[in-house]
Amino acid sequence: MKHARMLAPLALAAALVAPALSGAVSPADAAAKRSSQAAAPGRPAKSGRAATYRQFTGTIVALDASSLTVEKGGKTPKQMVFARHAAMRSTGDVEKDARVTVYWREEAGQPVAHRVVVKTATAEGTR
Repeated sequence: MKHARMLAPLALAAALVAPALSGAVSPADAAAKRSSQAAAPGRPAKSGRAATYRQFTGTIVALDASSLTVEKGGKTPKQMVFARHAAMRSTGDVEKDARVTVYWREEAGQPVAHRVVVKTATAEGTR
């Protein structure tokens, strides 16, 4: 009887340790590996989809031929500097103090603007 009580935990421990010793990968390890591969820079996405764009809305505080600086106000103000993509599209006049939404993605560790939408001024009292 005492041997049976001692044998059950040993069998359980052996069942848990055996996959680790044989080189099997747990589901959690596999998921972590997939996410790290997907986030690896310079690697194309495995699916056939194009990379998605992020959005940043604010006011242009500075711009030149190669970059665009946009500032978002509010409780937690944030400023982002975007490099201009060679084929960047824009709607409206991209000029200082214009309210814009920048569609961007990170390329080589730097945010790159692919499309800029200029927000038109609205009548007072309306959004």
